[in-house]
Amino acid sequence: MKLFVTGAAGFIGSNYARHVLATTDHEVTIYDALTYAGNLASIRDVLDDPRCEFVHADICDADDVARAMDGHDAVVHFAAETHVDRSIADGSTFVRTNCVGTNVLCDVANQVGVGKFLHISTDEVYGSVEEGSSVETDPLEPRSPYSAAKAGSDLIALSYHVTYGLPVVVTRCSNNYGPYQFPEKMIPLFTTNLIDGLQVPLYGDGMNIRDWIHVEDHNIAAHLVLEDGVPGEIYNIGAGNELTNVELTHRLLDLCGRDESFIRPVEDRKGHDRRYSVDITKITELGWTLSRSFDENLAATVEWYRNHRDWWEPLKARDAP
Repeated sequence: MKLFVTGAAGFIGSNYARHVLATTDHEVTIYDALTYAGNLASIRDVLDDPRCEFVHADICDADDVARAMDGHDAVVHFAAETHVDRSIADGSTFVRTNCVGTNVLCDVANQVGVGKFLHISTDEVYGSVEEGSSVETDPLEPRSPYSAAKAGSDLIALSYHVTYGLPVVVTRCSNNYGPYQFPEKMIPLFTTNLIDGLQVPLYGDGMNIRDWIHVEDHNIAAHLVLEDGVPGEIYNIGAGNELTNVELTHRLLDLCGRDESFIRPVEDRKGHDRRYSVDITKITELGWTLSRSFDENLAATVEWYRNHRDWWEPLKARDAP
């Protein structure tokens, strides 16, 4: 099978390309615009594989997408603007990439006749969940420009299944962590700050709750949905590792050998959702099981950043004020 993988020079997509090339005989085309979070250093090893090709282009450019996508069996769509803080500062880029870009990809995929379209989304489209867990049929209640743009992209992709019969499946995953994550997100930002002896900015009272899943477990689930998911269906992916932000911060402090003096409380994010949680009954019924211990893999992730300063240090220096 020949896969057209968008955004695969980013965090989750690069790990997905690495997973597919290591565990299958599929071919992979990485299609990425190399915006600030796209990084050739994240895929340098996979580009050495003769089954992998890289195309530097924008998902919003229909002509480029059509030239590159033709001849592929499936689309795996990771490309998105994803950082909530950036969306609060400027939501227009998020609408363009997440909504317009998804529409372009679906339109071209429908024209060239791909056999499956996997759209990667987020648990944030459900909004803040006070109790229980979101199921796939729950209404969407996004509360940030980022999550609203992702919710819009979900609906666009699913509309192509209803209207044109495009074989779309959607996954909605909880917070990922692992290697090659751009150091603006909580775990790599806090880890790299602590490695450098810097404080970490903890929003508000630190009691916001997130469920954390290792990127490899996410990608195993996503690939299972690509292969066995039912077109038109949505599959939640989560790990049951719910922690408050302050609990996670203390675990990172311990792993990095720092104390509470390294916590710097900052004003809370605007519209900060209190809790996300997804019900994973459907994905487990498909045959997926969580294979990784959070504590072991958090420690391994911290160690990865400790050993890969050459990867993250230039990115932080580039984005420094």
